[in-house]
Amino acid sequence: MHELEMMSLLNGTDDGEELSWQERALCAQTDPEAFFPEKGGSTRDAKKVCLSCEVRAECLEYALSNDERFGIWGGLSERERRKLKKRAV
Repeated sequence: MHELEMMSLLNGTDDGEELSWQERALCAQTDPEAFFPEKGGSTRDAKKVCLSCEVRAECLEYALSNDERFGIWGGLSERERRKLKKRAV
């Protein structure tokens, strides 16, 4: 199964227009383990990939609106996304 299809199933979405940004995401062409490090593991490599990704904003928006609790999304860790949400309130 293709990685994007797997993400779609896990997130409860279909392969429609809603996920078209994921097809252009640089992380889809990279080792997915870098974006889901073990607790206390480095996020540096994943964040470096995110810096040059054209869909970084869409990715972050998706993570925030779907309350993604694990992994690097839009260049931010779960802790950084939580802080961002608190500041927005």
